[in-house]
Parts: sequence; structure tokens; C-alpha cells
Amino acid sequence: MDHTAEDLAHHASPGHGHEHEPPPLPDAHGQQHPLGIYFKIWGLLFVLSAASYAVDYFHVQGLLRWFLIVAFMLLKAGLIVSVFMHMLWERLALLYAIIVPPLLLLGLLGIGALEADYTFLTRGTFFAPSAEQPAAH
Repeated sequence: MDHTAEDLAHHASPGHGHEHEPPPLPDAHGQQHPLGIYFKIWGLLFVLSAASYAVDYFHVQGLLRWFLIVAFMLLKAGLIVSVFMHMLWERLALLYAIIVPPLLLLGLLGIGALEADYTFLTRGTFFAPSAEQPAAH
């Protein structure tokens, strides 16, 4: 096999091992996160769940009730997705999982609202009683 001077210089440069040297093996256990973070998140989820139940226990009513229930639900879902699904360490995936679905939902709701407006106006145009028809007794 014929090697050029560049190939020989490349292999002889510092920092390059022998060409038949195997690559370093990855850690057999993979990436491990400390158990303490999981216990803290479980505790926080317990506190958020207790607060959510407290809304019902104390008979909070009206808009405040629904705001609190939805806020606790979103906080718990965000913690579960970010820590237990390991997306906290993958920022782009977390962004796509948290931001993109609500934006798509808002877009679909907007399209539905436009369609509902169109349907309402069309019914008024085609199904409105005509002035020429005599009223039935």
C-alpha cells in the first residue's frame, strides 16, 4: 500500500494513537443522575398534588379554582417531562415538547373559530326565514 507524505505526517502527529488502537469504550452503566434529584422531584410532585387537592378541600370556586388546577397540572407535567423523561438535559427536545404543542393547539383553535364564524354566517344567509313566504299558522 502506497502512503503519501500527508498520510504519514497525519499519523505521526501528536494526539493520534496507533491506527490499530481500539476506540475507548463507553461507560457500561451509561449516564447516571444522582438519586437525590429524583427524590426532590417526587417530593415536589407530592406537594403540588396536595395543593391541587387543597383547592377542592377548601371549596375554592370560580375562575381562581380553574386557574389553580391548571397551573398545578402544568407544573406537575413540566416536572415529569423534564426530569423523569430526561428532557431537562436535552434543551431543544424540552422546548419542542413544551412550546410546540400549545402553539399548534392555538393555531387549530383559531382555525376552528374562523370556521365556526363562517358556518354561523352561512346558516343566517341560507336558512333565515324569507319575507315573501307567508307565515304558517
